[in-house]
Amino acid sequence: GCPTDWDGLSCWPALPLGQSRAVACRDILNVFKKSEGLIQRNCTEWGWSLPSPPYHSSCQLETLSSNNDTEAKARRFVTMKVLYTCGYSTSLAALLLAIGIFSCFRKLHCTRNSIHIHFFTSFILRGSAVFIKDSVLFSDESIDHCTMSTVTCKAAIAFFQYSVLANFYWLLVEGLYLQTLLLLTFTCDRSYTWGYILVGWGVPMVTVGVWVLTRLHYDDHGCWDDYSSLYWWVIKAPILLAIFVNFLIFLNVTRMLAQKIWCPELSQTHRQQYMRLTKSTLLLIPLFGVHYVVFALFPEHVGVDARLYFELVLGSYQGFLVALLYCFLNGEVQAEIRRSWGKWQRSMESNVFNLATQDFTA
Repeated sequence: GCPTDWDGLSCWPALPLGQSRAVACRDILNVFKKSEGLIQRNCTEWGWSLPSPPYHSSCQLETLSSNNDTEAKARRFVTMKVLYTCGYSTSLAALLLAIGIFSCFRKLHCTRNSIHIHFFTSFILRGSAVFIKDSVLFSDESIDHCTMSTVTCKAAIAFFQYSVLANFYWLLVEGLYLQTLLLLTFTCDRSYTWGYILVGWGVPMVTVGVWVLTRLHYDDHGCWDDYSSLYWWVIKAPILLAIFVNFLIFLNVTRMLAQKIWCPELSQTHRQQYMRLTKSTLLLIPLFGVHYVVFALFPEHVGVDARLYFELVLGSYQGFLVALLYCFLNGEVQAEIRRSWGKWQRSMESNVFNLATQDFTA
């Protein structure tokens, strides 16, 4: 057969003798305009055949008149990397502090905050996975990503896919819990906790395990960081399922809140609770992943710049937003911190008074 080959524009995976492979112009490194042209190469007895038809005749080149356009694109990607690095760093710091607050104060220990801690942890894993993937795959610009196929890079990609899946499924758990909270009228049932944990951590683990085994047996080339492979749907389909189920939950929660708020028999106390929950729901549209629906059904090559901006730049600050709304701006958390701070101040004043009394009596 023919080994994996990099011809300077496209990566051609290994093929058995006598078979052929075609690549669309739009999938070749964004060098060509969106075109329906196809490039084909055959695996012959003498190795890979030349691209047929040639790139320049099948695909229409972009009019990159000078190095200025290339440099502008490079600056844009560098700027984007700086932005999402700052975003993930800010989110990691905020999420770690939020987890510390929920863990330290005993009065904040409940099912709701336990789910929040798991959700925060999934954001921390996602941010860490981005940094690990960047350090493994893009630390050396001389690396040929076509022929690079190490255990380290595959493990980094597998961990990244698991953290992304876990983040989406804990996002789904947050939606499920909010709906359950409304159906049970603000009661807190711990019997669902293990079910939520199985959904949030177990489903992504099984999915990534199936994906890894599939890639090992049927498509084990490169670093598994290509999204053109048919087996990418093993990861993408569960993500799409989580997004659309969460979107339906968001619509149902909005409907339930509207019905309860306008109910004339509702007491003023419950009405205030539902109003606060409505404000939180409207503020937490990114939490439900509603904005991901915009890109969910589009192919990977459509709206690349907008997709990168939403998923990398805005998505990197999502963890900070979640920590801010669920922890730092939470009235219960603020009251507990003020109570503990006041208790500590009184303790310090008492210690100072005792020391002063001892000095006076001595």
